[in-house]
Amino acid sequence: MIRGIGRYAQEQGGWDIWLEQRCQHAPGRLPPGWRGEGIIARVADRAMARYLAAAPGTVVNVSAARIPGVDFPTVTADLRVAARLAAGHLLDQGFRHFGYFAPLGLSYVEIHYHSFVEHLAEAGLSCDLFPALRGKGPSATWRRQQDDLRRWLQGLPKPVAVLTWTSDRGREVLYACRALGLAVPEQVAVMGGDEDALLCETCNPPLSGVALTSERIGYEAAALLGRLLHGEPCPKEPILIEPTRVVVRQSTDTLAITDPDLARAIAFIRAGAATPIQVSDVLREVPVSRSWLERRFQETLGRSPAEEIRRVRLERTKQLLADTDLPVPQIAAAAGFGSREYFAHAFKLSTGLTPREFRRRVRGR
Repeated sequence: MIRGIGRYAQEQGGWDIWLEQRCQHAPGRLPPGWRGEGIIARVADRAMARYLAAAPGTVVNVSAARIPGVDFPTVTADLRVAARLAAGHLLDQGFRHFGYFAPLGLSYVEIHYHSFVEHLAEAGLSCDLFPALRGKGPSATWRRQQDDLRRWLQGLPKPVAVLTWTSDRGREVLYACRALGLAVPEQVAVMGGDEDALLCETCNPPLSGVALTSERIGYEAAALLGRLLHGEPCPKEPILIEPTRVVVRQSTDTLAITDPDLARAIAFIRAGAATPIQVSDVLREVPVSRSWLERRFQETLGRSPAEEIRRVRLERTKQLLADTDLPVPQIAAAAGFGSREYFAHAFKLSTGLTPREFRRRVRGR
């Protein structure tokens, strides 16, 4: 987020930014005698809101917290879209049992949780909730929560997919699974609601998460501050920045499908994402009738084999657009699309963006 703010400031020129590192729980305070023009802050509680309301300068908020009576102009992540992306990924992996682990009682967590539940309900599925303990308790509190978490995990039907509010909560679930001897992701798939890359990559196993495009949030927050400082009217509603993708790592890299022929067909499609495979190739790999294949795909994934092939190819292109600097034609070929034109058409139809627009958005540029 700070990188996005800095990039906007460099583009504009003439900005002088005061940036001070503090620990997560230290109260944010401006330097004594500071007389700046604008403040970008994560306004998550009433105490900070009161402090900033009395501070000099125009305030832009980047927190998703909704505090009654606090109405700073806001740029933040669209948590409903984040929850929908998480649910979609876990459904695509074939899971039919779900859990959610987070500290409730926080407005932004409630939005995320209820959006996840609503999306599952559209597929006729439900979700078991385990509310996390809140606050900065001693190690005994962490041990008690681990005990409660283990009991909850043991009681869930397997295989199960667990979504957590943040990556660090996902790490707690991984600890509990390891203590119980539960295999991740085969018995319990675990996914973070955000994507703290350093934390996710150092988990055991590495943790999947939803990329919240934080750099773009920072850039748009700085842009909003710039407009307000030039006298433009304050937006009446928060500016919501949509996350664009799930970063898939080992913690959800499995297929929770018991039918061996169906699992083999799906695995074949996903392994062949870089090649121009067709449904006929799937049928050569898995000796079943086309009508059976079509019916089982619709029953399990809610789409046809051809639609799954196209979805897998598009997911691969998203990953390549986000993580590499490969030219778009090369990405189209690497994802098994026969032509650049067809790829561009299919991508725009799926995402509402051109490939280059998607790359700029996911990179916050």
